[in-house]
Amino acid sequence: MIRAHSSWSYKAKGFLGEGFIHVILALIGLLCVLPLIFTVSASFSEEKDIALYGYALIPRSFTTFAYDYLLRVPGQILRAYGVTSFITAVGSGLGLLMMSLVAYVISRPDFPFRKQLSFYIFFTLLFNGGLVPWYIWLTQGLHLKDSVWALILPYLVVPWYVLLLRTYFASLPQELLDAALIDGAGEWRIFFKIVLPLSTSSLATVGLFLVLMYWNDWWLAMLYIDNHNLEPLQYMLYRILTNIRAMEASPQATGMTPPVWTVRMAMAVLATGPAALVFLLVQRYFIRGVTIGALK
Repeated sequence: MIRAHSSWSYKAKGFLGEGFIHVILALIGLLCVLPLIFTVSASFSEEKDIALYGYALIPRSFTTFAYDYLLRVPGQILRAYGVTSFITAVGSGLGLLMMSLVAYVISRPDFPFRKQLSFYIFFTLLFNGGLVPWYIWLTQGLHLKDSVWALILPYLVVPWYVLLLRTYFASLPQELLDAALIDGAGEWRIFFKIVLPLSTSSLATVGLFLVLMYWNDWWLAMLYIDNHNLEPLQYMLYRILTNIRAMEASPQATGMTPPVWTVRMAMAVLATGPAALVFLLVQRYFIRGVTIGALK
């Protein structure tokens, strides 16, 4: 009886402990979700309600005026979505392939120039040529002014992600790769048939970082894009916000007061929605991927 009572007490304590942990995690998750709820709610609120009462979980007066204001020229938004989607898909795919190839090479102990190439990649984390040489090279050397490739090439190889992938590739069993070589497999076949399938979590994590980088970028478009038809979504929203600020500074010139806060929230919803969907698709790989290089 004493042992049975002790066993039940131990299980009860374990159950209560797990329940407490779940409650804490649920509260933390709720705190993380609340800003998103406030953002969506504010985007459907009246401007005067936000000015008088602040943000609320449920709009006091439901309206879609902020979205109507942004989507009054729907073709512009759709075109910007198309440009951003193309840049994100092509840039993330090419970047992940190139960085994986470089990381695989420097992760192989039998590569003769492994240390030199690793130092070269690490050196670019500390020093770079600066904005002016990079701008001159892209516009005058490569002639990529007003080209979508000017929005893709600068992020194709990110040194930090190369080093992350190298760390993961180096942790793969060397005996497995040697066995493939003995069986007659070449380096390309080993890379695509063995290394990449075993590195799904790391590739998904770095791919997610690349998607977010390309999707949220507006800086490159401001530097290299003058054609409005090639504007990505973030830069187009940045231009709209700049125009709204100018109208807010001098409402007498336009005869109207623009909806500043509600439009900002609507812009955040339009800009982050697809990126959040991508994160939900790869979240099961993300936790494993962010522990690249961690001690087991």
